[in-house]
Amino acid sequence: MADLTVSLGVVVGYLVIALAIGVLAYRLTDRTAEDYYLASRSVGTVVLLFTTFATLLSAFTFFGGPNLAFAAGPEWILVMGLMDGILFALLWYAVGYKQWLVGKAHGYVTLGEMLGDRFDSTALRGLVAGVSLLWLFPYVMLQQIGAGQALVGLTDGVVPYWAGAAMITVFMIAYVGLSGLRGVAWTDTLQGVFMLGVIWLAVAWIASTAGGVSALTAGMTDAAPEFAALGGGLYSPQWMIAQAVVIAFGVAAFPQVNQRFFMADRAETLKRSFALWPVLVLLLFVPAFLLGSWAVGLGIQVPDGSNVLPLLLNEYTPAWFAALVIAGALAAMMSSSDSMLLSGSSYLTRDIYRPFVAPDASAERESRVARVGVAVFAGSTFLASLAVGGGGGLDVLVTLGDTAFGGYAQLTIPLILALYWGGTTELGMISGVGAAEGVYLAHVFLPLPATYLTWDFALWCMLLSLVATVAVSTVTANAPAANAEKFGVGAD
Repeated sequence: MADLTVSLGVVVGYLVIALAIGVLAYRLTDRTAEDYYLASRSVGTVVLLFTTFATLLSAFTFFGGPNLAFAAGPEWILVMGLMDGILFALLWYAVGYKQWLVGKAHGYVTLGEMLGDRFDSTALRGLVAGVSLLWLFPYVMLQQIGAGQALVGLTDGVVPYWAGAAMITVFMIAYVGLSGLRGVAWTDTLQGVFMLGVIWLAVAWIASTAGGVSALTAGMTDAAPEFAALGGGLYSPQWMIAQAVVIAFGVAAFPQVNQRFFMADRAETLKRSFALWPVLVLLLFVPAFLLGSWAVGLGIQVPDGSNVLPLLLNEYTPAWFAALVIAGALAAMMSSSDSMLLSGSSYLTRDIYRPFVAPDASAERESRVARVGVAVFAGSTFLASLAVGGGGGLDVLVTLGDTAFGGYAQLTIPLILALYWGGTTELGMISGVGAAEGVYLAHVFLPLPATYLTWDFALWCMLLSLVATVAVSTVTANAPAANAEKFGVGAD
């Protein structure tokens, strides 16, 4: 009982600190959309780097990833730590820098707003927002599932699944509704530093308790010899390349990440941030996935619906330290979900509510709608997480995460074309996004092949987005009010 009290005290205490930061940020936040959603485009290198870092590193990192490493081996580090770290850094420059330039020049807040203005198209603006909100829903739910499962594992089932998911949901609604991006970015920075520290402490603690890194690695390879090979089993070259490409391109269009391309205070901030990005990715993914792999050699038994990391920590570390690491995992989930809720609210209000429902709405009314939208969206995903996550099995986190990444990846190539090719047209964009998303959704929900010629269907959908956007753009013209000059490209 004492261990349970300590564990819950650590977790709740951490969440209260995060809420206090949100309250402080609320007192410094202007009542304007640009400040609420983008912190008045005033974010420096450290905060931008860590808020992007913490926003991406979610329940998937602490639970889905280690679970995959436990089941298939540590080579997942190559996908997330190396290939995705480098690929996304390149996309950060190619997409993010250009977005920052046009966003600063024209005051854009969302991706849909930017593309809608470029092509003078309310339809395109609504399509981009609708697709973004569609894939945001399962990924917010992913964080709530992770929180519920984390507390079940930490407390040996004393705290039920629904209670963990409910706790993180209530805290997110409270401080996102209060503080906007300024509070989110500050808490993200705290959470990013915190989770990096505790995951490395967990590696050091378990290594010292279980005989050292060499002994842990030898135990892993004795229990699962295939873990010592490169490219075996699940990890075929085609699978690894497809995962790296789809995830990196998906991240570039994630609303909560994409909006961070607008918020830097100057160009140098963006350049320094994407240069440091691969280093931070490796610093988190290497220890998280090593822990999942080492657990095989330590004989950790993972029941269906559970996660390996809390079980490993409960076995080899004191209750207070296990609680600290789970608090780090909850920090990762909160730092993803809070940004998702804020971005979802901005897409809902800026790209759907204002152009389609109330074009003449005042800024004050839009602000109220945004905060209500945060609560409604979080409540809806919480109810869905109760239906899915209580007994979803080990692969539910990975499955939901992969589905969202692939859905967003279908937006990125049309976005790049719009930023750099003056010949892109409104109908080309709508065709590229619509065709790719339609085929991708069909593969997610219908019993269609997962691969074609050994390559993942998501890659083929991305190719479709390229072909459809270019082909339709070459035979159609833009509306008279469309303006390629806004993106610094001339119309062909």
